[in-house]
Amino acid sequence: MAEVEEQVSHPSEETTDESEEEDSEEEPKLKYERLSNGMTEILQNDAASCMTVHDKFLALGTHFGKVFLLDIQGNITQKFEISSVKINQISLDESGEHVGICSEDGKVQVFGLYTREGFHENFDCPIKVVALHPQFTRSNYKQFVTGGNKLLLYERNWLNRWKTSVLHEGEGTITNIKWRANLIAWANNVGVKIYDISTKQRITNVLRDNVSLRPDMYPCSLCWKDNTTLIVGWGSSIKICAVKERNPTEMRDLPSRYVEIVSAFETEFFICGLAPLADQLVTLFFVKENSDQMDEELCARPRLDIIQPLPESCEEISSDALTVRNFQDNECRDYRLEHSEGESLFYIISPKDIVVAKERDQDDHIDWLVQKKKYEEALMAAEISFKNIKRHDVQKIGMDYINHLVDTGDYDSAARKCQKVLGKNMELWENEVYRFKTIGQLKAISQYLPRGDLRLRPAIYEMILHEFLKTDYEGFATLIREWPGDLYNNMAIVQAVTDHLKRDPTNSTLLTTLAELYTYDQRYDRALEIYLRLRHKDVYQLIHKHDLFSSIEDKIVLLMDFDKEKAVDMLLDNEDKISIDKVVEELADRPELLHVYLHKLFKRDHHKGQKYHERQIGLYAEYDRPNLLPFLRDSTHCPLEKALEICQQRNFVEETVFLLSRMGNCRRALQMIMEELADVDKAIEFAKDQDDAELWDDLISYSIDKPPFITGLLNNIGTHVDPILLIRRIKEGMEIPNLRDSLVKILHDYNLQILLREGCKKILVADSLSLLQKMHRTQMRGVRVDEENICESCHTTILPSDMAKTFNVVVFHCRHMFHKECLPSSGTIPGLQFCNICSAKRRGPGSGILEMKNLFIAIANQKELRADP
Repeated sequence: MAEVEEQVSHPSEETTDESEEEDSEEEPKLKYERLSNGMTEILQNDAASCMTVHDKFLALGTHFGKVFLLDIQGNITQKFEISSVKINQISLDESGEHVGICSEDGKVQVFGLYTREGFHENFDCPIKVVALHPQFTRSNYKQFVTGGNKLLLYERNWLNRWKTSVLHEGEGTITNIKWRANLIAWANNVGVKIYDISTKQRITNVLRDNVSLRPDMYPCSLCWKDNTTLIVGWGSSIKICAVKERNPTEMRDLPSRYVEIVSAFETEFFICGLAPLADQLVTLFFVKENSDQMDEELCARPRLDIIQPLPESCEEISSDALTVRNFQDNECRDYRLEHSEGESLFYIISPKDIVVAKERDQDDHIDWLVQKKKYEEALMAAEISFKNIKRHDVQKIGMDYINHLVDTGDYDSAARKCQKVLGKNMELWENEVYRFKTIGQLKAISQYLPRGDLRLRPAIYEMILHEFLKTDYEGFATLIREWPGDLYNNMAIVQAVTDHLKRDPTNSTLLTTLAELYTYDQRYDRALEIYLRLRHKDVYQLIHKHDLFSSIEDKIVLLMDFDKEKAVDMLLDNEDKISIDKVVEELADRPELLHVYLHKLFKRDHHKGQKYHERQIGLYAEYDRPNLLPFLRDSTHCPLEKALEICQQRNFVEETVFLLSRMGNCRRALQMIMEELADVDKAIEFAKDQDDAELWDDLISYSIDKPPFITGLLNNIGTHVDPILLIRRIKEGMEIPNLRDSLVKILHDYNLQILLREGCKKILVADSLSLLQKMHRTQMRGVRVDEENICESCHTTILPSDMAKTFNVVVFHCRHMFHKECLPSSGTIPGLQFCNICSAKRRGPGSGILEMKNLFIAIANQKELRADP
């Protein structure tokens, strides 16, 4: 069957190179298969004349007057001896329970497949077509039509008798009838008519285009796409007719429906059959071609095309030439196209062959992709539709793809696909590894080997590592970095690397890799030695990660030589693991490194390394003078005498000046600035910082005979020393640079000072007045006195129980209250009294009093008492 299918579905060698190229590049839309089994036996002894398709079975009529019922696979289920001549037409209703048969000798039979009761009639002329009502089984009238010279409608009346009605006659032989719902379409020698059985009206007449063609040789093909769309194919012309309802206002004597031709176009070949496929058309063509040896036309293989109808043309979607048996002897009338509406099955009927065309499914799509070696697309299609494919396996397609890539030499792509295709199948993985080893491509597959949950045997990984070690040190190092250490026998690989290092002991790649292997094996001391030897950047990460501080106590100098900054930061961050004293001890012979360490320690904390501050003076003086002065300023533990001695020995003037001033010898410091630095600005700045009048006097005395110094003093002294002192000491006739500008600046500064003083005085007076007013308002406020207050002297209630009597109460601003009689007599100033409590605190608040004399207090709801001054 596979050979037959291949023979049918592909063009023969006679096709042009262009069509073969198109076939090779464009995937077919349909696949083909010969109907065999019982059908083969029938067609060996007889010839097919017609066939009708039901969703459940097939009905075949032959030239010898027999009718066969077959299943979808072509097995015979029933056989009827109808006539001795050709069966012209077989019709089935939708249920498939009744069949109508007509033959060339005028016989018409309509009967149930399960009961032979029905209509049996012999006519005196050939009956070309018969059509049952689609609902024949369910209908009470049991209607059907026959076509010979007339179109006759048969229906059973209420007396169970058959009634005959002539629907049409006089236009030649009726060659085709198609009944859909209430519409009957038929074709005769003139054209195509449509009859509405519900209204008993003929609603259209579609004339044939090419009248030169014999209707019996090139019969009309009819097909209903749906209940209102009829497709007509005649000769090389196709028309699509839409049955529409007429507007009631336009009816008059016209039928209630009319037909509109929505599409009409010509084709290249003669039409043998039509069938709908969604919004497209499946068309069977009869093809004739010119002979190279003779002038006559020969019958070529029929074509089955899928076309997309357009209003005035069509677009070809696919085209297949079919190699049916005896196609050279067939005419256009010998071919028919039937289709199953339940499935997209199309039957091409010829006298000696029946071919089934069906839409290609996902398995067929994958077959075509594999055949065209489009494995990538085939694998993707299989993965997307893995639930729907039946004949293919995703992994099998993937393996075919890998084999194809290997065969074409694309080893890297083949190895990359292994990850996706092999998945977690360890056996397949190991087979592929050994295959890549056989072809010398282990490197290609190495980076794609599984290293997660699925792991191969350690021997597999070791085999690949040994292969890299022989030929590619860099690739070997990359695998060691990328692969987890437990994938292979670490000791075996260490031994192999060691053996290679014996031949090349200075190879940095092998040494680095050996250090990584030692790290995987937790032999960190050996790894650390190699990293330090190579000055490898990962040495600090190794120390931190595995806490190797105890192992580096004797390697501090090596670490500092490699990278001072990182080493010092690491040591300072881990003082609890390597003490400052230990670091200083190790760096004792390398003072330049010791200075770097102590300097960063001092920057972090001025007090941690205080016992080394004396040593640091010499280190700063030797290796880092710019930071010596900041160190002397910030350190509180530095011996000044030692520092002064070192600075004087090295003639560090600025540092010496700072130390002298810090030790209190400011005059000597100023002298050094003036004599050795000769920098008047720095001398003035120094005098400003010390704010000592004697220093200013010394500075003036030293500068009085140096005009440039006098200019500097005049420009800067005004805000600290009276400029008159300097001006009076200037000798007459001395030429001083920029004297005028300096004097102007002095006067300007003096005026500015005067303005500032006046402004400050105004602000002070305004603030004093405001505060005085505020104090006066505060003291003038009333003071609340009630029964809860007590006398601070006798500690009894300040208010008498009888409020009608006159009483005297004294309330001080400090809020202490006394009975008048409880206060001692006034002091030296008559009428002025002080609070006894606050007087003991040296005249604090309470110096003023409020005396309430003869105050009659009326206790109101709030019981308030206000003092009268």
